Amino acid sequence: MNNSSQLKLHQLEIFVEVARYRSVTRAAESLNLTQPAVTRTLRELEAICRTALVTREGRGIRITPQGETFLRYAGESLAAARNGLTAISDLSLGDRPAIRIGALPTVSALIMPGAVSRYLAESLRNPLRISTGENRALLDQLRAGELDLVMGRLPAPESMANLVFEPLYRDIVVFAVHNSHSLARRSTVSAAEIANSPMLVPTSVSIIGPFVKRLFIEQGLSYPSHVIETVSDSFGRAFTREHGAIWIISRGVIAAELASGEFVALPINTQSTLGAVGICIRANQQPNPAVEIFANILRDEVMSHADFLPEHRSQ
Repeated sequence: MNNSSQLKLHQLEIFVEVARYRSVTRAAESLNLTQPAVTRTLRELEAICRTALVTREGRGIRITPQGETFLRYAGESLAAARNGLTAISDLSLGDRPAIRIGALPTVSALIMPGAVSRYLAESLRNPLRISTGENRALLDQLRAGELDLVMGRLPAPESMANLVFEPLYRDIVVFAVHNSHSLARRSTVSAAEIANSPMLVPTSVSIIGPFVKRLFIEQGLSYPSHVIETVSDSFGRAFTREHGAIWIISRGVIAAELASGEFVALPINTQSTLGAVGICIRANQQPNPAVEIFANILRDEVMSHADFLPEHRSQ
């Protein structure tokens, strides 16, 4: 039977001090306790472990082989608990460094606003600094230590040097139009009809740019000769609403407009563009309690939007 639930932090602390001094008396003095109290705690700990951890040796004590094994883990556990208390204390202090987050457009509109709201509700003192931009630029900033975390699509393998990616959900590219567009209610659309509309496409250096170019080849569509390349979601929304454009964009960017019916996804098979979206950090990054808290908030926010996502990781 596992008796770990009976362990108490003060028992570990006393045992570690006894092992340090090889003396119950000196450990009691160090902890400002009585010698009988230290001895009693050692007996309680040995009862939990079901083995002797210390034995008398002359005027002092000797740690048994079983005790030496337990000591290694007891010391690590005690240090981890103390570090946790320090981290919590640090979070409550003022003038803490900013949490620097990079967000690709695919999460800037859908995930990031709710996550920031949740963070503010926690009354934490670390200010947030949100940067948006193209994937390559954000990853370069992350790698250089200028950002603490980037959330977006899984980068290409050659861009993942010294980085670690945690997938949270999967997103897909859509051909979107405003609900007033002549193609909005069509069950099928032809290549010629698509070519007759102004088209917004991601830039060639954006993370979904190569996916979109391959998609045109897969669908037997000629890549338009007159297109507007952009990664600006504000321009994309305005131009699609007002000028009858077809906007090729990650579904997450316009999830709210698609849900409300303002924008409509055209009946074009884009399944090949389905890709992972998640959190990217440096491989050698030291744990930062505030950044870890925000990462957990991002995970929770993704869970709350499961109905809007084409494929959630829990599926």
